[in-house]
Amino acid sequence: MDVVLAAGGDGTVRAVAEALRGSDVAIALLPAGTGNLLARNLDMILTHLADSVDLAFGGTDRRIDMGVIELDRPDGSAEEHAFLVMAGFGLDAKMIANARPELKKRVGWLAYVDAIARALRDTDRVRMRVRVDGGEERTASVHTLIAGNCGALPGNVLLLPDAEIDDGLFDVVTLRPEGLLGWVQIWGKITWENGVLRRGGSVGRKLAGMAREVRALRYYRARELDVRLERPEEFELDGDPFGEVIGFRLRVDPGSLIVRVPA
Repeated sequence: MDVVLAAGGDGTVRAVAEALRGSDVAIALLPAGTGNLLARNLDMILTHLADSVDLAFGGTDRRIDMGVIELDRPDGSAEEHAFLVMAGFGLDAKMIANARPELKKRVGWLAYVDAIARALRDTDRVRMRVRVDGGEERTASVHTLIAGNCGALPGNVLLLPDAEIDDGLFDVVTLRPEGLLGWVQIWGKITWENGVLRRGGSVGRKLAGMAREVRALRYYRARELDVRLERPEEFELDGDPFGEVIGFRLRVDPGSLIVRVPA
């Protein structure tokens, strides 16, 4: 079977995958970016190029889901894109916009720690109208919304603990912290409960299930998501800034990409 090698980070992989979506041509990842989140979530080799090339020609093929999103711009225009990892507005989009290119070149994904610190200074929420899977429209006020196809971030951070890359669903998280304490609660749940307990076998998962809910953090799952915002917000797709949006429509395209993975 034909294969296309994509050398770069998640943004490069997204662009190549967008062209291969729905085809019978596989994509092989040569991770060379800052986060390499798709490769991390597929348990691929991140540090040895020669091993990644060997995998491209000696691995097995796996079908995974892609996301398709229509972005509505403040000027009334709209555009459609595909993505693989995560999409959203708020903390992640501002973090990416704030990341310093020279720092990314020197320290890789650790540059986002500096960017997060600056993004957290923005405590504004945005009011949105949201419709899940064509259901009733609801309103909410949130700081951040992230829809993901896979949930692991660098540094053992499990943002979306139940996300599966081939289950035909998106996992969605909204953040709405009340000041510094709210951010501390969110960070504690993501790093300790999601990142440690859920990976600690049956006992750890049981303890995670007994943990108190954090009101500032809400999870749900969807096949389609329609969001309208009260004001323009910065948006990101797979770690790349995509400018301001006033709304977006997102849907899952199940099994639409073939990825070359370890046998």
